[in-house]
Amino acid sequence: MRFCSECGAQVERRIPDGDNRERDVCGSCATVFYSNPKMVVGCLPEWEDKILLCRRAIEPQYGKWTLPAGFMENHETTEQGALRETMEEAGASVEALHLYTLCNLPHISQVYLMFRARLLNLDFAPGEESLEVRLFAEQEIPWDQIAFRTIEYTLRQYFNDRKTGLFPLRIADIPRRNHGD
Repeated sequence: MRFCSECGAQVERRIPDGDNRERDVCGSCATVFYSNPKMVVGCLPEWEDKILLCRRAIEPQYGKWTLPAGFMENHETTEQGALRETMEEAGASVEALHLYTLCNLPHISQVYLMFRARLLNLDFAPGEESLEVRLFAEQEIPWDQIAFRTIEYTLRQYFNDRKTGLFPLRIADIPRRNHGD
C-alpha cells in the first residue's frame, strides 16, 4: 500500500503505538491498515454414498477436482458463504449439516472452513468456475487430480470417519510444500 484510502497521504510501514507488528500506517491521519487472513468456505456435498466434486475452470489448478468452495464475502456467515459457493460452482442446493474441517494455511494467510452438507436433489450443473460437476463414490475419487491439499485432507478424513459414522470437527495446519504452493 502506498497511499491512504482515507486522506490520500503517503503510507509507511511501521509498528503502530500499542501494537506488536508492522502495519501500513498513514503518516498524516494515522489510520492503521490491517492485512488479515482470507476465509475460504465450502461444502462437502453428500448424496447417499457419493460426494459431489467440481472440476475447476479457473486457475489455480485448472482442470483439477475440488469441493465447491471459495472466498467468504463481507456481511455473510460462514455457512451462508459455503451454501452460496456450492450454488455458484455446482448449481447445487444443499443443507449444511455441520462444520467438518478447519484448515490453517499460515504461509498463504488463508483459513478453510468446510461443512458437511446434504444434497437436496440431483439438480446440479457446472457454474462459471467449473468445467464439470459429478458425484463420486469413494473408489472413484481421482486422488491424483485433487486441486488442493485442504480438499484432499477433508476428503480423506471424511472417508475414514464414514467407516465409524462419527464426524468430529477436524482441525489441521497445512504446511508450505517444500517445492512451493
